[in-house]
Amino acid sequence: MILPFEDMPSNSRVWIFQSNRPFSALESKEIEMSLNLFLKSWTAHGKSLLSSFKINYNRFIIIALDESNNSASGCSIDSCVHFIQKLENKYEIDLLDKMNVTFKQGDFFSYKSINDFKKLVENRSVSRNTIVYNNMVVNITDFLENWEVPASKSWHKRFFK
Repeated sequence: MILPFEDMPSNSRVWIFQSNRPFSALESKEIEMSLNLFLKSWTAHGKSLLSSFKINYNRFIIIALDESNNSASGCSIDSCVHFIQKLENKYEIDLLDKMNVTFKQGDFFSYKSINDFKKLVENRSVSRNTIVYNNMVVNITDFLENWEVPASKSWHKRFFK
C-alpha cells in the first residue's frame, strides 16, 4: 500500500538512491510509474508493506517504509534492490554506488567520487558550507533534518581539516 510521502510517519525507514546523472522528464515519469507498481506489490512474508516514495531534483529516489505494522525482511529488501538494479539497467544510470558524493554548486548539482570530493576540499573548491546530500539518513525525521545540509553538518565534515 502506498501513502503520500508527507503522510508517512516520521519514524518511517528511508532508503535514498542517488543517480549519477539527472533523469529526463520522461524518465522521471516512467520511474514514478515503475515505483508505484513496485511499491503496490511490495511485501514481507506475504504481507503488504506501507510505503511511499518521492523523486527529488530529478536525481534522488527516496523510498520510505512504515515498519510499525510490517517490517522489511531480508527478502523484501532484496526485492527492492533488485527493482533498483532494473532501473539502473533500463536507464543506464548508477543508483547503488554509495562511494560517490552529490553536492550543490550554486544552482547546479555535482556528482563526484569520494576521492574527487576530497581533492575539491583540498583545493578549496568546496567548503564546509557547501550543500551536500547525506544519503545515510535512516528515517523521515532524519531525512528532513539531515539530508540536504552544509558539509559541516554531515558525515562529509571529516574531509575538512
